[in-house]
Amino acid sequence: MSSANGRWSSWGAFNLAAVGAAVGLGSIWRFPYLAGTYGGSTFLLVFILACLAIATPLLVAEFVIGRRSRQSPPEAAGHVAAAFGYSRSWNWIGVLGTIACVLIISNYTVVAGWVIAYAWKCASGQIMGLSRAAVADHFAGFLASPWQVGLWHIVFLGIVGWVSARGLSRGIEIANKVRAPGLLILLLVLVGYALAIGDPHGLAFAFRPDLSKLSADLVLAAIGQAFYATGVGMAIMLAYGAYVPNNVSLVRSALLISTAIVVVSVLATAMVFPLVFQYGLNPAQGPDLVFNVLPTAFVEMPAGRWVGTLFFILLVLAALTPTIGGLEPMVAWFQQRRGLSRPTAVFFTVAIVWGLGLGSVLSFNVWKDWHPLAWTAYLQNKTVFDVIDFVSSNILLPVGALLSCVFVGWRLPFSLIQEQSADTAAVQTCCRLLLKFVCPFAIATVLIAAL
Repeated sequence: MSSANGRWSSWGAFNLAAVGAAVGLGSIWRFPYLAGTYGGSTFLLVFILACLAIATPLLVAEFVIGRRSRQSPPEAAGHVAAAFGYSRSWNWIGVLGTIACVLIISNYTVVAGWVIAYAWKCASGQIMGLSRAAVADHFAGFLASPWQVGLWHIVFLGIVGWVSARGLSRGIEIANKVRAPGLLILLLVLVGYALAIGDPHGLAFAFRPDLSKLSADLVLAAIGQAFYATGVGMAIMLAYGAYVPNNVSLVRSALLISTAIVVVSVLATAMVFPLVFQYGLNPAQGPDLVFNVLPTAFVEMPAGRWVGTLFFILLVLAALTPTIGGLEPMVAWFQQRRGLSRPTAVFFTVAIVWGLGLGSVLSFNVWKDWHPLAWTAYLQNKTVFDVIDFVSSNILLPVGALLSCVFVGWRLPFSLIQEQSADTAAVQTCCRLLLKFVCPFAIATVLIAAL
């Protein structure tokens, strides 16, 4: 079947879309600052193990549910459960994932708006010639303006909505075919530049083994990043899995996604830390690393205006297809359950994301001192942006992923994994054992630690 009829046009188109939905700002923006916070190489090692042993089998589980059901994410697991005599209440897997996905994308698109804004600021020379203090003040001033942040948020959502409304073959597949080589070329160019002018101590920090930094907090952060980077629990792969042809190996596709995420994360690290060390900046700066610390380096380095522009264009490309993938669970539900055309379904989904995103936009200015859940112990000092991030990433995602483990690993017959995965018996057995024992333990640990 072709993607025009609800299927990807080929095995390659599916894998490009799945990798495109997963490899994004989580790998290029979030990973470097977490690696900097937790000491570099040890975090990277634990992250790789978490991607292979935890995220990969969870991706397989979501693909299995999606392909077996051919339904929208909120109804996929219940459809499969009913076929084997279980309650449709298992639909909570997709319901929680879809809610989490919409919440995360509402935050994600706000940050993506910052990325587009800074691509323009670098290209137009607005931040060139500023002192280090002035660069920080410029970013603070940008966040303080709800009109600027809100405008760039709308610009990014408009681009994403236009691509998604064109459908699988004319929109999403084309976007991934353009974005994948573009992102890789830009990333390699910037890595080469960073290695040429940067401080090699940055690479030693990032890649020299140092197990003395191993800690429980580091392990939990690495597992959490593996979830965030792969999109496990966000229902994206439930949606994309529903469009997968029957002869595609789901385990190989999941491994391809995890491998791509690890490779891009390593390249992003090799790009960032030589520059950070070269200009005497703080690798543990946190989320400000990209919008505050690195622009300081761009101002001072040779050809910094153009290097900074390329860097932020790279981040725009990184944010594009994961956001398109993040819209898909809700778009698919609107199409299937409400009978809407794809453009109309995309319009309503984008409108919901935009409405939720307004709270995040205002969290950095007008509502920065408002803490909507101040009466709770865990969220008393968090803004709307922080609350959305905490609830979606630390509660909804792990709970949905844990339900997926129990459903596929313990409730569904092994024959379903054998039927759907199209792999060797050893690979299928390994995947099921990881889903039954390793993944639930890791997810439960992350969930308890978060609470």
